[in-house]
Amino acid sequence: MNPVKIISGIAAPFLRINVDTDAIIPSREIKAVSKKGLSDGLFSEWRYTSIPDRTPNDEFILNREPFNRSAILLTGDNFGCGSSREHAVWALMDYGFDVVISTSFADIFYGNCFKNGLLPVQLPPDVIDRLFELSSDGLELSVDLPNQTVTEGAGEVFSFDIDQGIKTKLLEGQDEISLSLKEREKILLFEEGHK
Repeated sequence: MNPVKIISGIAAPFLRINVDTDAIIPSREIKAVSKKGLSDGLFSEWRYTSIPDRTPNDEFILNREPFNRSAILLTGDNFGCGSSREHAVWALMDYGFDVVISTSFADIFYGNCFKNGLLPVQLPPDVIDRLFELSSDGLELSVDLPNQTVTEGAGEVFSFDIDQGIKTKLLEGQDEISLSLKEREKILLFEEGHK
């Protein structure tokens, strides 16, 4: 997992609430267990007018300039609800998203974000509304994990909360496996003692 520090880029305003994991990546789009190759299936019900031949829906935000290059997804309440499918996080990251900003996330999706290095940022509804207003023409945002801030292009700064243990793991690029491997010598000694 790569360390997460400061992420800057265009925010894609995705004005939907209760977006479930099956909408993020429908089950028919999951053909492998790899974290790669899922970006084509991301939001496929909305991105394409014809799914078999992948005809783009010109009305969908990610099919329009400059949002097709977004690193930050700005979305509505309860993002990532539904099933516990970790592929939803993988698909977002494979597409190129590094941050998802919302007022709230489903618990399992929220945890899966941290396990994979996707930063979910929760901001109050009035701040989300303000960012949506500003984002229609391609709002540049900078998300600063060390300082726990989101800064919009004109310099307005918004703070967000995050668990300090999770923050440290993201800053160091550590997941559960790499954290366990930090204790490799102790693990090996323990195993030797039980032979």
